[in-house]
Amino acid sequence: MALRTSARNSNAIADDKDVAINAWRGVAALLVAYFHCRQVTWVGMQQFHRASPAFDLNTVVSYLTFPVAWGSAGVPIFFIISGYCIHRAMARRLNADPRAPFDGLNFLLRRFVRIYPVLIAALVLTFVLDSLSAGFDPVSRKINPFDLHAFLINLFSLQGIAGKTFGSNGALWTLSVEVQFYLVYPLVIALRRRIGMPAVVGLVAVVNIVSALVFERQQIVIFTSYWLSWMLGAWIAEAKARNVRAPRRSGVVAVGIALCGCAAFGLAQYLAFQLWALAFAVYLFGALDRPMREGGPVRVFSVLGEFSFSLYVVHLPIFVLLGSVLFHSVLQTGIWASFAFTAIAVVVAAAFYALVERPAMAWAARLKPAKTRVRIAR
Repeated sequence: MALRTSARNSNAIADDKDVAINAWRGVAALLVAYFHCRQVTWVGMQQFHRASPAFDLNTVVSYLTFPVAWGSAGVPIFFIISGYCIHRAMARRLNADPRAPFDGLNFLLRRFVRIYPVLIAALVLTFVLDSLSAGFDPVSRKINPFDLHAFLINLFSLQGIAGKTFGSNGALWTLSVEVQFYLVYPLVIALRRRIGMPAVVGLVAVVNIVSALVFERQQIVIFTSYWLSWMLGAWIAEAKARNVRAPRRSGVVAVGIALCGCAAFGLAQYLAFQLWALAFAVYLFGALDRPMREGGPVRVFSVLGEFSFSLYVVHLPIFVLLGSVLFHSVLQTGIWASFAFTAIAVVVAAAFYALVERPAMAWAARLKPAKTRVRIAR
């Protein structure tokens, strides 16, 4: 019995470290980071094309980075993965026992411990780097406020509602939305018990549409406008807990929807976000039916996925500082700096992960109820 419990526990741990999930975290983080780096350091495709540069290696590589123009697709990938990973354990418990208890306070405490040490450290790092960047003109005019008021707005995840993101760290808007997802997760569980997950997802879809019509037009960033993407991940967790398999050719459908999102991006970025979220949900639903081979690029992205959160919250201030020091914020026609800056951000993020995020993860894991761990292992 002890050996069987140990084996099952090992399987649960291995599942928590799912190769496909970690690899896609790494892809999403690198995609968003390089998308931002390209914006901060490079002149952009239109201006580069108008400049009619010589046909050389820089020109070839610059044009090859064109797909990165849709790099914001990494955000819905993060939201769907978050919904899937957060709800996965509870979905299995509810599938085994519809009356399985859920400790909402413990969940929120663990999420707080997991997120806030990283957030506070990222805000402090942003303040230090932006203080250096602000000494260079004209970069100081491109940085949002990073005073105490802005710090508190971002600390309480109100950026997009009560103020702007902290300093140059514009990527933090998604973190406020993520925290808001966590705050309403106990409500999701309560509704799921009463009406079932498909009905909850349908209800959230209606809320999502109404929120977009009401708030997006006013440039108010709130979780309800992005809630459906997170809930699609949670729904996938429910389906996989019941061993529901995806229909054939789901990958082809996902690619088609993703291309529609790319086409819509120039006209309506919010619509593109929703289409990309749906595309990745369709893909993930099918991808989880088959293991991803852990070799080559998959292994690299899986390792990167381990500290993707750290990369996400520190990359922009690093890019702004490097651009201000080396180029005085003048956008370059050469693409090479964008690669170098991204590599530097990855190294810094790995150190940030070791010093801040990993201890926070260990602390959060210790807060998990022992009874919950036993139920999951069984």
